[in-house]
Amino acid sequence: MEFTPEQFMARALELAHDALSLQEVPVGAVVVHEGSIIASAFNRRETDCKPTAHAEILAIEAASQSLGAWRLERTQLYVTLEPCLMCWGAIIQSRIPEIYFGATDPKAGVCGSVLNLHEKPLFNHYPRVTGGLLAKECGQILSDFFANLRNQKKTLAMGNKNL
Repeated sequence: MEFTPEQFMARALELAHDALSLQEVPVGAVVVHEGSIIASAFNRRETDCKPTAHAEILAIEAASQSLGAWRLERTQLYVTLEPCLMCWGAIIQSRIPEIYFGATDPKAGVCGSVLNLHEKPLFNHYPRVTGGLLAKECGQILSDFFANLRNQKKTLAMGNKNL
């Protein structure tokens, strides 16, 4: 049975929900090789106390271990949020040829939002980038997470005023 890009992104979205259950920014990622998921991860910056523990980085590291190689040729990365600059660097370094992302990131995205690094002839590797896959669902979980976070901060601030 052959899986569709939407099914791979749906799995990444499930991982984003796992991140949410740990109060992490809900981003999930999977790496696919020859039609099968070989690695998956979700954000763990808070859990691991590591600024580099983005879903993409963790999934890329796991995929390298799975394949026994740092070059992830013939793979695809599916991630629920447009990659940031750090993750783009890891994508370039690992030679992933295809990237699929869900929601755009107007604050840190480098595949069309803040920068268009995938369109610049600056690097030795040029992955094909497709954005907007399950964008509504991927964006909604992030919007809900940040709205909830703002409400918690507001409630906490109001509680401190009453002391």
